[in-house]
Amino acid sequence: MEKMKKIAIQGVVGSFHEDAAQRYFVNEKIEIIECRTFRKVCQLVDTDQVDFAVMAIENAIAGSLLENYSLMRDFHLKIIGEIYLHIQMNLLVLAGVKKEDIKEIHSHPIALKQCAEYIDSEFGEITLDDSFDTAGAVRNIAKNKLNNIAAIGNARSAKIYGLEILEKGVETNKKNYTRFLILSKHNRVNKEANKASLCFEVGHFYGALAKVLNIFAENQINLTKIQSVPIIGKPDEYSFHVDIEWENLENYEHAIHKVLKNCTSLTILGEYVRGERKIYDA
Repeated sequence: MEKMKKIAIQGVVGSFHEDAAQRYFVNEKIEIIECRTFRKVCQLVDTDQVDFAVMAIENAIAGSLLENYSLMRDFHLKIIGEIYLHIQMNLLVLAGVKKEDIKEIHSHPIALKQCAEYIDSEFGEITLDDSFDTAGAVRNIAKNKLNNIAAIGNARSAKIYGLEILEKGVETNKKNYTRFLILSKHNRVNKEANKASLCFEVGHFYGALAKVLNIFAENQINLTKIQSVPIIGKPDEYSFHVDIEWENLENYEHAIHKVLKNCTSLTILGEYVRGERKIYDA
């Protein structure tokens, strides 16, 4: 009998994190473990209380989640996969509530940021309340029968908690994707891997970073993302997180060998199969 995998997420059932988990592990039996914070998610993985975690790392509108880069490093977690989720935001209310009844809008701060233009144009100076999770805001409205509060979240959470969709697609950018990483305490060898996430530091001299980046170019390695993250306790020092893709494994291995000689530290956070941007059926 197949063992049920425990998957930690930030948020509750019905959230985008849970949606990403269900889609990534679509052919496997999983149990969702709800967490209030990303730190708690990482702690559960680190202490072997769950098998994997699903954690957002960047959004097309809101940008990178710098805290999560630091958490991966602090807990020495490994990336074993990724999934891109098309994010459609909706205005959700209790049955019968009209737009003019709404006095507050609740959601995760990143979700509110993704819908800022809609909120400004339709509600002006309305009170916004940051929730720890989009689905958590939906659940709170349903549980407490809040007739003058709307939530911003996905259609799935509305169905789960019995709210109505007052308006669909209220996000600013209709090509709105969030990238989620699949995290494990242990590395996983994947012979099909064509993407890697690296973290490195370079010396403080002219052209140090450029020299490392040129190594990737010389070996026909595609650099898809670079993110600098401040090193706590070291003013003006940064670690660089990069995502790279390759067609030829030998090119990747040769590039890594050369990069090792040109940086002060290098950590391979994970080698995995590149996720594809696509719109899943609701």
